[in-house]
Amino acid sequence: MASTFSCLVRFKDSNGKVQYGDVPSGPDDLVGKTANVLSGEEPWDLKATKETAQIAEVLSPLKSTPLVYGVGLNYKKHIEEASFPTPEFPVIFTKPGDSLAGPYEDIPVDPRCEQLDYEGELLIVIGKDVLNFRKGEDPLPYVLGYSVSNDVSSRFWQTPQRCGNQHGMAKSFDKFAPIGPAIVSPQSPLVKDKIQDGAPNLLLQTFVNGELRQETNTDDLLFRTSDLLEYLSMGRTVRKGTIIMTGTPSGVAAFMKPPAWLKNGDVVEIKIEALGSIKNKMVIGS
Repeated sequence: MASTFSCLVRFKDSNGKVQYGDVPSGPDDLVGKTANVLSGEEPWDLKATKETAQIAEVLSPLKSTPLVYGVGLNYKKHIEEASFPTPEFPVIFTKPGDSLAGPYEDIPVDPRCEQLDYEGELLIVIGKDVLNFRKGEDPLPYVLGYSVSNDVSSRFWQTPQRCGNQHGMAKSFDKFAPIGPAIVSPQSPLVKDKIQDGAPNLLLQTFVNGELRQETNTDDLLFRTSDLLEYLSMGRTVRKGTIIMTGTPSGVAAFMKPPAWLKNGDVVEIKIEALGSIKNKMVIGS
């Protein structure tokens, strides 16, 4: 889809006003940068203005989402570490809109969410309703842009006896889907030369308290944007504003020996080349 931005940021300015802005230089070190202000209520319906504003606080690039789709077992090396057969079709689960969180928010965790894990993921933001997408179509007209996300997961609630083999129960708690810090347009010079079949060829890294846990390139994805749109929109409308977490690479806590579950106060940082980074502290309640 045609875009009015290169790198879209939703932010508070120095007066506390929430605005959308374009930062063509990219999503790194956004606080203190000057954004080109965009007018409008939704990120797929923005218009350029002649105004600028200084970024004082970076918010979630989406104020809400109708639905979060998650994709399981979508990196080849992750499938190998999990010792699962390669799926013929995407493994899909959902997270509700209340799972959405900002790029630097603390994540409140109910103490019953045991065996807490991270999943660094490339995020696709849908910018145009899509129904019955066909193989061979260009997916980019439906893609508003790409972002960084963490599919926070409680593995305790992912065991078959507790979830009936439905992954969403373990992943759909409030604030378990932090995203950001920006939405980078597919037409942006930041990623345009690195897109293959709608999936950027970018380095993804996950750190826990500064320790590198995940490192891979998104070219290891099994199902790309076209595959996901074809499967998800088969007989059902995927609404604009929907976000798709495309899956996590190898290196999650669950498959470390012993498992290195997240603890209260742990900080998870996820970086994706050209898309910036998110950094969230896990706050486990009493």
